[in-house]
Amino acid sequence: MSNQSDQIVPDSEHKGIVGLLPNSVRPFALLARFDRPIGWWLLFWPCAWGVALAGGAIERWDLLLWLLLGSIAMRSAGCAYNDIIDRDLDRQVERTRSRPLASGAVSLKAAWIWLAILCLIGLVVWLQINGTAKLVALGSLALVAAYPFMKRITWWPQAWLGLVFSWGALVGWLAIEPAFHWSMLLLYAGSIFWVIGYDTIYALQDREDDALVGIRSSALRLGDNVRFGVLAFYAIALASWAAAFWILRPQWLGLLALLPVALHLLWQVLTLNSADGDDALAKFRSNRFAGLLMFLACLVLGQAG
Repeated sequence: MSNQSDQIVPDSEHKGIVGLLPNSVRPFALLARFDRPIGWWLLFWPCAWGVALAGGAIERWDLLLWLLLGSIAMRSAGCAYNDIIDRDLDRQVERTRSRPLASGAVSLKAAWIWLAILCLIGLVVWLQINGTAKLVALGSLALVAAYPFMKRITWWPQAWLGLVFSWGALVGWLAIEPAFHWSMLLLYAGSIFWVIGYDTIYALQDREDDALVGIRSSALRLGDNVRFGVLAFYAIALASWAAAFWILRPQWLGLLALLPVALHLLWQVLTLNSADGDDALAKFRSNRFAGLLMFLACLVLGQAG
């Protein structure tokens, strides 16, 4: 059992469940990050926000389930693709050297086949949405393909991740209302800055290793100003969401729906210990709850009309 435990990535959330998987299956589960569902939720929540703010969360609850399945499949596919591209870099970073491709537990050919299977599941979900949403969803593929290279050419790969992980806000809205709207675009913009904020927190875990191997990140770029930077990103996110709400329903009471998520994000910043990797990981994962609070705010406002 000790050998099995050693194969599990250090920051797995469900080591016990992963440890029960057969040896032949476990590396593929880890490659898809099935052990870390936080990624599904962070990809899914902007999708759900778009559906809810457009007023379709209750009537189209089935769409939310489809989008959740799509988020699981495409986040897993994205992780597999990222590990394929980053397999050599991952071997040089303490936290990632035990990943299946970096450690040799999965061959490159097998990883590509697994990636194709996950994309087929995503295709099934794509077929469930309307034509406008389909076209917009396809637009994310170029962003996804370019993301693994961003950490090599810019100090702000988190901004690119924001473009990718927030794309679902556009798809979710258009799946309900197949027409562009300023509220939809502001919801998307706010999500981008939310992602930059929480992924900067996540990158705090790897600052020393990233600096040694030449990987760039917003956490390194901000240096001692990480807390202020994250606060600024979250403030812009909240301002964008408030503008989206106001355009849709110009009532001050509607903005109060954002108060719970605003307080949660403020708590993250005020209690963040940038020198503690475990605390950074815990704060990052708490954005699962932040996403839920934002969904409830969108649900309230979307159903009000």
